Amino acid sequence: MKHAFKLGIAALVLALTAGSVHAAGKLSIYHWFEYMPQELIDKFAAETGIEVTMDTYDSNEAMLASLKAGKLGSYDVAVPGDYMVEIMAGEGMLDTIAEGELANVGNIEPQWVDVPFDPGRKHSIPYQWGSTSFSVNRDVFGEDINTTSIIFDPPEELRGRINVLDSQGEVMLLATLHLGIPQCTNDREQLKALDALLQSAKAHWASFGSDIAKDVLVSGDAAAGMIYNGFSAKAREEGANVEYAYPREGYIVWMDNVVLLKDAPNRENALRFMDFLLEPENIAAVTNFARYAAGVKGVTPHLDPALSSQPESVPPADAPPGTFIAVCDQATQEVYDAIWTRLKK
Repeated sequence: MKHAFKLGIAALVLALTAGSVHAAGKLSIYHWFEYMPQELIDKFAAETGIEVTMDTYDSNEAMLASLKAGKLGSYDVAVPGDYMVEIMAGEGMLDTIAEGELANVGNIEPQWVDVPFDPGRKHSIPYQWGSTSFSVNRDVFGEDINTTSIIFDPPEELRGRINVLDSQGEVMLLATLHLGIPQCTNDREQLKALDALLQSAKAHWASFGSDIAKDVLVSGDAAAGMIYNGFSAKAREEGANVEYAYPREGYIVWMDNVVLLKDAPNRENALRFMDFLLEPENIAAVTNFARYAAGVKGVTPHLDPALSSQPESVPPADAPPGTFIAVCDQATQEVYDAIWTRLKK
């Protein structure tokens, strides 16, 4: 009789659990390609009963264009870079996270709490941060690679074998660093020089592609290419004899962030997911998968020990500091957009 009672209780619990899983609802994520392990999504779904779907994009600009074209209101969270958070907030595309809505907000590392692109973290939490530069196949080219000339005035061995990210912000910033001119310059001669540099360099590039940046280095289809540092580490781990450059002219640093989107159809579940990612063990799973760095305290015990010596994440002592992408005024941005459109033709 006691056994039958236990079975009855178990059946009731299962029924209630099934009901709660159904009632838990959904979560829709808009995310970069090849950046979050499926196992982590499965873990969140198992813990909460929330049904998770995820669509991907390959650049901040592509994500912004898609949301503006009618996707805003269909996703709950997205993962824009630092400068894009500022743009999206300025255009009213983000919801505000009220005080007390995130239980784990205290886990954010102090340096990433009050950031200029989202003061006080009103709309976002940190996700991963890293750098953007380029990697070179050392079987093809064995000389100095720590110069942006590799991309914009390449040696003969690399010409016609370079992949460039399909990312306006990063390509334009790397080009301004190469020229030694300010970001968001409105100087006519500097803008002409920027346009001329990019048009000239384009003749030596084989492809534009962010989502293929790793694969073309691994396959040998490209001998050099702009790439994110974690993606370069994965290319090396997959057998490509590549070295990641920290050019003396400068390189790009970035932080990707999880934002709460305006008109999120599943706002409560979005906040639960953000809290989930602020737990050290969970965000460490992203770092171990993507090979970048987290902005959350307490991740170290959960990290792959190899990350501490990963050359892509350890700039040489003589490397300059990295530069974040700036948000330009509208007039300058329109010029940049025109240069980019011409470059992609």
